[in-house]
Amino acid sequence: MPTMRAGIATADGVAFHSDIPRPAPAAGQVLVRVSDAGLNHADLNSARLTANTPFTIVGQEWAGEIVEVGSGVTNVKAGDHVMCFGRNGGYAEYAVTEAGWVMRFNPRELKTEQAAVLPLALLTAHDALVTRGQLQSGQSVLVQGASSAVGMMTLQVARLKGASLVVGTSRDAEKYPKLQAMGATLMLNSSTPDWADKLLEATSNKGVDVVVDFVSGPTVNGSIKAMAVLGRMVNVGRLGGATAEFNFDQHAAKRINYIGVTFRTRTTEEISDIVTKVQADLAPAIRDGRLALPIDRTFKLEDAAAAHALMSSNGQFGKIVLSI
Repeated sequence: MPTMRAGIATADGVAFHSDIPRPAPAAGQVLVRVSDAGLNHADLNSARLTANTPFTIVGQEWAGEIVEVGSGVTNVKAGDHVMCFGRNGGYAEYAVTEAGWVMRFNPRELKTEQAAVLPLALLTAHDALVTRGQLQSGQSVLVQGASSAVGMMTLQVARLKGASLVVGTSRDAEKYPKLQAMGATLMLNSSTPDWADKLLEATSNKGVDVVVDFVSGPTVNGSIKAMAVLGRMVNVGRLGGATAEFNFDQHAAKRINYIGVTFRTRTTEEISDIVTKVQADLAPAIRDGRLALPIDRTFKLEDAAAAHALMSSNGQFGKIVLSI
């Protein structure tokens, strides 16, 4: 059986191995020769093997060239350059994913390193802001946790879709100029007691129409306070905590639509539908660089553990890449 280099989950976190079995595509899947893989905070959890966890190659997004397709695949072919989303497998020389979860790109227009860091951010931001949040041109947006990579992409998509006001939150004021360059028209620190009042003031007390929340926890009631009547809040992440007090009265009074999203419980077909919508709506902006993420640092695949250590420290701005 052919083998390959890969980063796998162990009891102590991700570890490099040089003799991992090379996967093969099943029906409806593609096999990609990986050039680069993007890191995500979810990888930190999947990199820790527990007693009941099966053998896992870490990594949810990558880019490279298709070398083989499974039966029934018609949307792509061997030789296509693709950026990929997958349940796992990206930290490797070869990775398999569903054919409907890949997006073709031209390496003369988009560097493979950049393509590797886009899939999860694009899918998450577009689904949360456009499909679930129903953002319309001229409406206002709050991105709670804007300095995360997906937060940065949400700022850019909001600007691209014509939002009149794009508000981001971050506790680090040094990041504000960079986030404003990505589309934020106002930056606030949601750990200060008056941040929601400042946001209401910026909207002439109307409040924002859409909140995309990567923080949750103790910020949720402030977000509700800062929202407009009939606003939509999309709960994407829980970086600030998975539970908190919730102001049900304020939620009801404003008739807010509170929406939870995750890829964990979505079917193959549901994710394929999100990919299709992203390609139809955002492809030109991806090609010409209007939608892009800063790359903080690139590591070799052999140094995946060091890359995870940097991500755990939150010492980066933007994405971390593994060069395969």
